[in-house]
Amino acid sequence: MKIAFLSPFYPYRGGIAQFSDSLYLELAKEHDIKAYAFTRQYPGFLFPGKTQYVSDSDTDRNIPVTRILDSINPLSYYKTAKEILKFNPDLVLISYWMPFFAPALGKIAGLLRKKGVKVTAILHNVIAHEKQFGAVSLTKHFFNRCDGFVLLNKSSEKDLLELKPDAKYIIHPHPLYDHYGSKINVAEARLKLDIPIDKKVILFFGFIRDYKGLDILIESMKDLNDEYMLLIAGEVYGDFKKYDELISKLNISKRVSLHIRYIPENEISVFFSAADVCVLPYRSATQSGIVGIAYHFDLPVIVTNVGGLAEMVEENKTGLIAKQANADAVKEEISKFFENRFKESFITNIETYRKNHSWRAFAESLLELTENDYTSPSNSLS
Repeated sequence: MKIAFLSPFYPYRGGIAQFSDSLYLELAKEHDIKAYAFTRQYPGFLFPGKTQYVSDSDTDRNIPVTRILDSINPLSYYKTAKEILKFNPDLVLISYWMPFFAPALGKIAGLLRKKGVKVTAILHNVIAHEKQFGAVSLTKHFFNRCDGFVLLNKSSEKDLLELKPDAKYIIHPHPLYDHYGSKINVAEARLKLDIPIDKKVILFFGFIRDYKGLDILIESMKDLNDEYMLLIAGEVYGDFKKYDELISKLNISKRVSLHIRYIPENEISVFFSAADVCVLPYRSATQSGIVGIAYHFDLPVIVTNVGGLAEMVEENKTGLIAKQANADAVKEEISKFFENRFKESFITNIETYRKNHSWRAFAESLLELTENDYTSPSNSLS
């Protein structure tokens, strides 16, 4: 099968680019696939981080990418569609995650479908995490120009069907990343991060944005004793000042290890190897690649019961689920995790989970949607 894949790819940073790289490499094993990406993804004034690109030390997985789409230049929409049509694909995959891109992606999808090309959208988010003006109309504009959809969690199903009641789709959980290297000895990892070996280490990892609830996790530390240490690693979108002020207010600065910067791939293993558990105290979510990274390093997780996060956790087997996104609920699960010494038994269960959530299984399910010509009812595949 000839497949065109329009999405962020390396050197763009973030989980969607990582996801696209991994899926491309899996599909390329058996299919003729070509990657298309942005020349400009976000205008600088709309991007809250320091840069949209990875560091020089991040791994280039050598995917040949045609960089052609400018998100705010309508002429490039036609140019992108024309370039994809030259490849004569049987299927076009488009990554979607926020309404800002709907005009560009909707125009391209519409042009392709007029030429008889099937378009499948991989929905990293159905509803954006932050509210945006005109989001529903923009999202519908794109969805109405797609033939089928791939959801990464069950909780997004209702949102999709509210926007497009006749949608043809499958649900398949987010595969686990497998390209971050191996975990290292915990003592070695903690030495590199200047963390005492005898602490109970809680990791918050990834881009720091309001909806991810870092303040909830910081506040949960106030009722935990000095045996606990919070390890925060990631670039902040916006200003870290409010988190600094909360840490000072709670007088827990000696129990918080801060690494407020983009963490390149060659350092990721150090942070996950140093931790006992990874906590995702999100206020809203669809799913998270951070859970996949944690499982790659045999690290249990604690998540809040929002969006599709809980679907990535086998409760009391691979992690724990806080029933609410507040400090008391998160603190309760952290205490439960350590008091019951769950880490070793959870690691055994994570090994099994990892085998069942491969990129191969995801690719097969995605292509099954196409082979069924989008006429089958919705499927929940795992």
